[in-house]
Amino acid sequence: MEIKLANLLLRFLLEVCVLAALAYWGFKNGENMLGKIGLMVGIPLLIALIWGTFGSPGAPLLLPEPWHFILEVTIFGAASVTLHAAGHPNLAKVYVFVVVLNRFLMFVWKQ
Repeated sequence: MEIKLANLLLRFLLEVCVLAALAYWGFKNGENMLGKIGLMVGIPLLIALIWGTFGSPGAPLLLPEPWHFILEVTIFGAASVTLHAAGHPNLAKVYVFVVVLNRFLMFVWKQ
């Protein structure tokens, strides 16, 4: 039972990592300080709004499968792509591996 709870905690941490990766990418790619801060705040805020509305377990408009899975792949994949684009390809690969393992365990354990 504890391992299943740990997997759900990992899932939450991976969701937070999505926002952190997008914020990092936004700050790194803004052209000036205003642009950096705008991207650093705006992109994660938009993704959090989309995920909170359509993807999270308590979402008011939870998408049915396969749309939910497509949303997951898009959002978690975006974090990996932005990590790679920000100059951290190895971190992006580790992130993808952990996300896939986490999702597989969620499927097996029906979480």
